Amino acid sequence: MRLAALVVAVVALSSPVRADAAEVGKLFRGRNVTLWYDVRGTAAGTPLVVINGGPGIPHTILTVSDVWDHLARRRRVILYDQRGVGRSPALTKSQTCTLADQIEDLDALRASLGFQRIDVLGHSWGGYLAMAYAARHPEHVAKLIICDSAAPKWSDTVFLFKDIFPETTVRQQGLAFAEELGDTAAANADFRLYFSLLCYSPARSEALLRGPLPAYDTAINKRLNDDLARFDLNPELPKFRMPTLVLTGRYDINVAPSVAWKIHQAIPGSEFAVFEMSGHLPWYEEPDLFQQRVERFLDQR
Repeated sequence: MRLAALVVAVVALSSPVRADAAEVGKLFRGRNVTLWYDVRGTAAGTPLVVINGGPGIPHTILTVSDVWDHLARRRRVILYDQRGVGRSPALTKSQTCTLADQIEDLDALRASLGFQRIDVLGHSWGGYLAMAYAARHPEHVAKLIICDSAAPKWSDTVFLFKDIFPETTVRQQGLAFAEELGDTAAANADFRLYFSLLCYSPARSEALLRGPLPAYDTAINKRLNDDLARFDLNPELPKFRMPTLVLTGRYDINVAPSVAWKIHQAIPGSEFAVFEMSGHLPWYEEPDLFQQRVERFLDQR
């Protein structure tokens, strides 16, 4: 793994309201994939589909606070494991894992749940997927929320690790050789090192590090990183007509806030909000403010 190659919010379950073991969920069988998903809430508002970061990480990175359950009081909130990760079955040798697959999976899940229009919230890599889905299926997106997202052109994503924590970057580089040779201990140390840099608050960071790290599929991460290099969503963003909210943590060094600002500037009429005491994980570091801002956006007509 490389710090600069992983655009993801990696969250340990330090104090989740709903522990992963308690999440029953369901399996959806699509045309060429099976996905695990969970629907929270029963209210009649426009459903909100939340796309987590990665690639190669399950939805449990989101279940670090009760934000999603609070949002589910006024609408159904759908969390899901992307193809091949988490509780979604592992991919076979014949199954692909591309951006087109991810867009198709999301749309198939939407259709299977009977939703004509959905609100979509994507975080980190999930923000990129949310933008790609909105570009491909704007008729199905009522409102769009892009949170600490990768850049519309994947390679333009600005990572600040080496600029803010140069000594940590040197330590990470020291693990690279062993990791490339398949050294599991080196890979785990690299992952933990990356994980330690995501929060603004040292106390929040320490709490996350005390919890278990989620499973990380390096093969899926690489397959999608390779595929995403082909695309540039920049020409698509000015075409967006759905209400859009762009969010960022002020101290996000995984994806610099300047990336979010440029996305906001490119989408006509979009709103922009900064969480002043957050890094890459604003729903974890400032859950009340995050919930309030998202709910205000979703509730406005």
